[in-house]
Amino acid sequence: MSNIEQTPVAQEIILLKLGELVLKGQNRRSFEDKLLGNARKLLRKHGNFKVYSRQATGYIEPKDDSCDMDSAYLALSKLFGVAGICRSRACEKTPESMLETAKTYLKDTLMNARSFKVESKRADKSFPMTSIALSQTVGGDLHDAFPNLTVDVHNPEVTVYLEVRETNAYVHVNPSPGAGGLPVGMSGKAISLLSGGIDSPVATWMMAKRGLTLDLVHFFSHPYTSPESKEKVLTLAKKLTPWCGKLHVHIVPFTSIQETLMRECPEDLFTVLMRRFMMRISEALAHKLHCGALITGESLGQVASQTMMAMQATEAVCNIPVFRPLIGMDKTEIVHISKKIDTFDTSILPFEDCCTVFTPRHPRTKPSLEEVQEAEATLAIDEMVMDAVNNIEKVVLEP
Repeated sequence: MSNIEQTPVAQEIILLKLGELVLKGQNRRSFEDKLLGNARKLLRKHGNFKVYSRQATGYIEPKDDSCDMDSAYLALSKLFGVAGICRSRACEKTPESMLETAKTYLKDTLMNARSFKVESKRADKSFPMTSIALSQTVGGDLHDAFPNLTVDVHNPEVTVYLEVRETNAYVHVNPSPGAGGLPVGMSGKAISLLSGGIDSPVATWMMAKRGLTLDLVHFFSHPYTSPESKEKVLTLAKKLTPWCGKLHVHIVPFTSIQETLMRECPEDLFTVLMRRFMMRISEALAHKLHCGALITGESLGQVASQTMMAMQATEAVCNIPVFRPLIGMDKTEIVHISKKIDTFDTSILPFEDCCTVFTPRHPRTKPSLEEVQEAEATLAIDEMVMDAVNNIEKVVLEP
C-alpha cells in the first residue's frame, strides 16, 4: 500500500463508480482497462488528467490548471461502463479533516438544503472508526455548523458521502447516474443501419451501450432525396459521437437499385425487396470492415416491413447476426430515449429519406420467402450489390 501514489489533499477529482463491470470475474481487469482507455481518449480535449482505478472506482485527477473540470465531467457522464459519477474532494483520513472538507467544499449545497444525512464507506478496513460512528460524528458536527438542516436518514435532500480509501478520504454529495452499460469496444464491432428517423439512432445508441464499436451505413437516393436529408443523417450521427466515439458513416448510393426494383418487381413487395438489398450491401461492407453483426431499428409490427414474416424475408439474405434492440419497444419508449440522447428534434425534421420516397401504395405485410425470391429471380443481385459497395462515400465524425 505504501507504493500507491496519494491524491493531493484538497484537490477536486472526479470519481467513476463501476457498475456491471465488477461482476465480470476473471475478465474484470480487461473491462476496466478498456473503460480507462476510453476515458483517457475522451479527456484529451479537456486537459491533462491522470486516470486510474482502485476497488471498483475510477479516479480522474487533474494534473495541472489546464484541466476543464466542468467539460470533463459532462463528457464522462456519457462514458459507457460507468454506473455513477461525482465530483469529490480528497482529504486526510481523519474525522476532523473530513468535517472541514465537507463544511468548505459542500458549503453552498448544504446552505441551500433543508435535510441531509451522512453516509460513510470504509474501503480501508484498518480505519479505526466504524462507518456508523464516522457518520454520526461528522453528521452531528455538520448539523451544528448548518442550523438550516434537519437530519433525515430515510429521504434526505442531500446525502454527504465520506469514502475512506487506501491513501485518502473523499467527500462528495449525491452521485449522478452514469451512462451504464459496458465500455465501447468490449463486445466487438458491428454495422448499424442509420436512417433519418427516430428509431435507428436509438438502436445504435443501445448497442454501443452494450460495448459495441460501430460503423454506420446510410442509404441515399439522389436526386429523390435532398442534400438536406443527407446532412440530417450526418447531424444525427454527430450527436451519437459523445457516446460512441469516432464514427465512420458509409453513404451508399441507392438510386439505381430502387429504380431497378420499381421497373422489374411487383410494387407491393418493393419495401421488403429494398430492405433485402440494404442487408446484402451492409453485410458486404461488414465483411470488408471485419464487423460481426448488423443492427437495425426495427420494432415488431410498427410498419409493414416490420411484421414477423417481412423481417424473416429480410434477414434470410444475411449470414451474420442481425440485432434489433428495439424489437419489443413501443414508440413512446423509443421517443423517450431519443429525447434523452438529443436526437429526437433532428429526427423529426421534415426531410425525406430513401424509404419514404419509394413507399408502395399497398405494401405486402405478410410476404412469403418463396414469392420474394421469385420476384428477385431476374435481377443481377451480385452486380447490383458490388456496384453500390464500390461507390460508397465515407464521412468520418469525431466527438
